[in-house]
Amino acid sequence: MGGESYILMGVSGSGKSLIGAKAAAKLGAKFIDGDDLHPAKNIDKMSASIPLTDEDRLPWLERLNDASYSLYKKNETGLIVCSALKKRYRDILRKGSPNVHFLWLDGDYETILARMAKRQGHFMPVELLKSQFAALERPEQEEDDVMRIDINHEVEDVVEQCVQAVAALRARKG
Repeated sequence: MGGESYILMGVSGSGKSLIGAKAAAKLGAKFIDGDDLHPAKNIDKMSASIPLTDEDRLPWLERLNDASYSLYKKNETGLIVCSALKKRYRDILRKGSPNVHFLWLDGDYETILARMAKRQGHFMPVELLKSQFAALERPEQEEDDVMRIDINHEVEDVVEQCVQAVAALRARKG
């Protein structure tokens, strides 16, 4: 059968790390924060308020794909945090791992901006939020491995939506 990867995707500030850690705990899954797998030069660029290019993101996406493939081969379940803003990024993450699904943490700019203003100790400056929304290619209907999660709720409600989405995706596979 193979393991499963659930990619928590969305713009910075949508709650991927917080929601992902809590949902992974509820599901008994591994939690992998994709930010921890960025090459140092990417972290330095983001810290300097310089948006990453597609070329910058490629080695990072390949690392995340390797993590997903490892979960698949070891028959483990994991939640992986990755913005996955563009369809081509999501396609890289799908490569070679048939059990990859996406939980899209979706919210409006104003809500996410307000949440980001309250955060501390994160290297993504608020100024880059606009570039994140500009880069976001909203998943279309043909991406049937993506489940939209409405983040305009309390944290525990969003976590529960994720748990229910995982159950629904598993039910589809039969």
